[in-house]
Amino acid sequence: MKNPDDPRGLIADAYKINGISAAECRSIFLDWALEPRNAGEIRAASARLLAQYAPLHPLHPMSGILRDSVAELSATPKRRGGRARLIR
Repeated sequence: MKNPDDPRGLIADAYKINGISAAECRSIFLDWALEPRNAGEIRAASARLLAQYAPLHPLHPMSGILRDSVAELSATPKRRGGRARLIR
């Protein structure tokens, strides 16, 4: 049965690979995240996948990647740049 949060099975396959590195998991996650959807959908899907896989694989590198993605996408955006200049 296909998971709507992981239609190509990329995340599921990552959990099946013994000895996979965090770098390889980041690459797989990036490929998964580049599917057309917005940041809110990615965060929600990451959270659901984390809830599905992390209890069985808490130390797997993909669990860490998913945790980081949920935290990053949930964080309040910070202003970037220097001081704003007033135009007169």
